[in-house]
Amino acid sequence: MLIGRIRPVETRTVDVEGASLEALSTAARAELAAGWVVTDVPAAMPKGSQLLTSTATMARRDGVEQIEADDMAALEAKVPEGWQLLGVYEL
Repeated sequence: MLIGRIRPVETRTVDVEGASLEALSTAARAELAAGWVVTDVPAAMPKGSQLLTSTATMARRDGVEQIEADDMAALEAKVPEGWQLLGVYEL
């Protein structure tokens, strides 16, 4: 028997601006919902501006569940659309 741990694959973006890289990161974290993490905060400085801007990416990291199957093919077939298989162990 194989046990798999799965979680939803969901991302979203938010536009933030700030005077420094730290300010961008803080602004992105301020937009987080419970169970989400900031995964990317690419910085840019538009011409004529003194502020940095970013389209920060956030990813959902909660909602972990377990699924069971007799073999790997059956386990992979049980992973719902929009979810990812995190790991597998054998009982």
